Amino acid sequence: MGHSESELLDVASIREDFPILQREFGGQQVVYLDNAATTQTPEPIVETIADYYRTTNANVHRGLHQLSQEASIAYEDAHDRVAEFIGASGEREEIVFTKNTTESMNVVAYAWGLNELGPEDEIVLTEMEHHASLVTWQQIAKKTGATCRYIRTAEDGTLDMDHARELITDDTAMVSVVHVSNTLGTVNPVSQLADIAHDHGAYIFVDGAQSVPNRPVDVEAIDADFFAFSGHKMCGPTGIGVLYGKKHLLEEMEPYLYGGMMIKKVTFEDSKWNDLPWKFEAGTPVICQGIALAAACDYLDDIGMERIERHEQRLADYAMERLTEQEDVEVYGPPAGHERGGLVSFNLDTVHAHDLSSILNDSAVAIRAGDHCTQPLHDTLGVAASARASFYIYNTREEIDKLVEAVDDARQLFA
Repeated sequence: MGHSESELLDVASIREDFPILQREFGGQQVVYLDNAATTQTPEPIVETIADYYRTTNANVHRGLHQLSQEASIAYEDAHDRVAEFIGASGEREEIVFTKNTTESMNVVAYAWGLNELGPEDEIVLTEMEHHASLVTWQQIAKKTGATCRYIRTAEDGTLDMDHARELITDDTAMVSVVHVSNTLGTVNPVSQLADIAHDHGAYIFVDGAQSVPNRPVDVEAIDADFFAFSGHKMCGPTGIGVLYGKKHLLEEMEPYLYGGMMIKKVTFEDSKWNDLPWKFEAGTPVICQGIALAAACDYLDDIGMERIERHEQRLADYAMERLTEQEDVEVYGPPAGHERGGLVSFNLDTVHAHDLSSILNDSAVAIRAGDHCTQPLHDTLGVAASARASFYIYNTREEIDKLVEAVDDARQLFA
C-alpha cells in the first residue's frame, strides 16, 4: 500500500540534524542500525543540553536564587511535557524521572513488590521480556515467595493470548509485559492484557522502551497502571528514564530510595515524605537530562509520531522482504505484513551472529549481535544469539540494501 508524500518523512532533512551519521570508517560512511539499543541525538537536543549548562545550571528545589528557580521551573515543566507526550492527564505527579527503564522497573518492584507480594501471589510475564523486567520480577519473587509465570510465544512470534488468559487468574498480582519486543519486533496487545489483568484484580506494568520512541502511546487508553521508557532510545540523552504510575498507586507506595529532596520533614526519630513525584526522586535528580528529554518530545512531535511509526513499519517490511528472500537467512518474529516494531533479528546459516556483526562492521554497518538482554527467549528459539538491525527516523531503504550487501560478503567469506 502506498502512502502520500505528506505521510512520508523528509529523511534527508532529518539526517542533517545528526552529524554523527556523516562519520566514515575505512572510507565508508557509517550505516547506523543499532537504534533499539540507543538512538542518535540530534543537534537541537545537544544544544538544549549545552544551553542548560551555559545559562541555567543550578540545583533544583533547594535555592531561592534566580538560577535555582529557573532550573526548578524547567525541570518541573519537563515532567508535564513528558506526561503530555504519553497521555498522562495527572501531569507531573504521575511522572517520575529515573535513570533508565531498568531503574523504573526496580522502583515499582521494590517500592510496591516487596511490600505487597507474598507466597500466595503470582507475577505473570512473557517469554519475550527484556532482562530489565524478567530479572527484576524474578528476584523480587525470590525475596517474597511469589511465583513467576510466563506467557508463551507462538510459532509466528506473537504472544499466545489463549495462554495469557489461562495464566492470568485471581492469584495474579502483577502482569509485566513488554509493549514491543526488542528481539522479535512483536507489538503486544497491551490494552487487551490490561483488561484481562484488571478483570482479575491485578496490576499491569508495560515496558515501553521500544514503543514510546516510534509510535503514538497513550498510557490512559492502554489503561496501564505503570509504564516505563528511556530517553536515549528516543533522541534524548542517556541517564534519563521515566516511570509513569497512576497517581493513587504512587501515593500509596513507599519510597524506594531515601535521602535529600524526597522528604518534607525530618526529625531524629522519623521522616515525612515529599509530594509526588519528588518522593521517588531522592538526591540531586537528572535535571539536565529531564529538560533535554522534554526537548526530545518536542522534536519527535514536530516530525509526527504517526509518521515515524509508518516510516519504521515501511523499513521493517523492506528489511523482512530483503532478508527472507535468502534461503540461508532465518528471520525471527512476526512475518512480513504483520505489525511490528522497526527492527529485524536474524541469523545467517553457519555464521555466528558475533562474527557476522564483526564483518558488517568492516563495511561500516553497525548492528547488534548477542541475546539482546533476552536470553530465555533465545533459549526458546533454540539459538545462542542473533543479529539485530533496528531502524529509526534517519534510516533509509538504501541503508538496508547496504546491510544485505554486507551479509552477502559474510556469506562468501565463510563459504
